[in-house]
Amino acid sequence: MKPFKFKNIQAGLKQQITNLSTRGFKQIFDHIDQLNIKKGVDTMGLDKFIDQCAYLAAGSGVISGSGGMLTLALGMPLDMANLITQQFRVTMAVMYYNLGSYNFGFDEFMSMVATSLKVEAGLQLTKTMMESVAEKLMLMLGTRTAERLVPVVGGIIGGATNYLFIKRVAARVKETQTLQKFAI
Repeated sequence: MKPFKFKNIQAGLKQQITNLSTRGFKQIFDHIDQLNIKKGVDTMGLDKFIDQCAYLAAGSGVISGSGGMLTLALGMPLDMANLITQQFRVTMAVMYYNLGSYNFGFDEFMSMVATSLKVEAGLQLTKTMMESVAEKLMLMLGTRTAERLVPVVGGIIGGATNYLFIKRVAARVKETQTLQKFAI
């Protein structure tokens, strides 16, 4: 049996963070229909829209964790993509609700995401800031992976952690937006 090499894992994780920060965030952002975010907030209200996003995130958490190791290995990348998508949708919804505009540029949007994750964001969107956001997200998502290895229980844990993650993100974005409103 070959010895376990942490350097390979570290290099692989660094590559995933780089891929997510350079291409992944932009792809997810581009696939979200900002007009539908506006319509959802207008018809449901902000809190119900946030609840909907949290339920969608919980669904992928239940699926990826319900079958133990097999569904975790196959479902984790999809769960992570869905979780980031729901986080982006919640952030856009709060920004629309507070600013009255629903059409945001990628740089402005990522600055808000970075601020909500308490990553230092300057006026200019930098590669370092994007990598910091990706690293923070990967750490947040990776810490709950081991709990999902137990079938059925893993699904409950996965769904609950995804739901709570989205609700906490929404609370942080609301807080950040409120602080920015009063600063202006």
